Amino acid sequence: MAKKSVWSDNRFWQRSATWVTGFASILLIWLTFDTSAQIAMGNDQDLKDGVTKRVPGPTVINYKITYEMDAKRGHEVPVIGEKEKFFGRDDYSEEEAGALLHLGKLGSQAKNCMDCHTLLGNGAYYAPDLTKSWLDPAWGPDGAMQALTGKNTKEEAIAEFLQHPDQYPTHARMMPDLGITAEEAKGLVAFLKHMSSIDTNGFPRNFGRMQGAVNGK
Repeated sequence: MAKKSVWSDNRFWQRSATWVTGFASILLIWLTFDTSAQIAMGNDQDLKDGVTKRVPGPTVINYKITYEMDAKRGHEVPVIGEKEKFFGRDDYSEEEAGALLHLGKLGSQAKNCMDCHTLLGNGAYYAPDLTKSWLDPAWGPDGAMQALTGKNTKEEAIAEFLQHPDQYPTHARMMPDLGITAEEAKGLVAFLKHMSSIDTNGFPRNFGRMQGAVNGK
């Protein structure tokens, strides 16, 4: 009787499938726990201690955020620096900052921002990506939008634009007036600032090429 090839042996394939499935399950479990740890939000003490988290705590709004090239990783990463005032304050508590971020997140959902914009890779491509919009030099002290709105700070300029976008035509695809209140605008700006502090592994890839975007200029 001819010797049966291992490649035609059903038991070999059954055992192989069992081993592969088992290994894949263990790997998936490990990756799940590793990912959960990576995306867990930090807290105020981390920021005070200079501990870098991929998702900083809500009180990151009390700090200056820049975007700098990391030669080792080969792309830009957010860098949290010294204290900086946000709507006149740099002492928001975790509760206050968390409430602002929550208001901004709910606002982005209620106003259906992702119908036109992209947030962290989700949404549409009709309007600009908002993932790192806080770092866009157009809103900085030398940027066109701060001058156009007549405001003295980045956060005030963004909030003014969100409340009255029809007064500041910036593109052929103009943002409609969504009836955003001053408080909602403040929450949305806090949400955008926090989002810019998240280490997204260089996403969006083309943002760092914007003139002045790197180093937070």
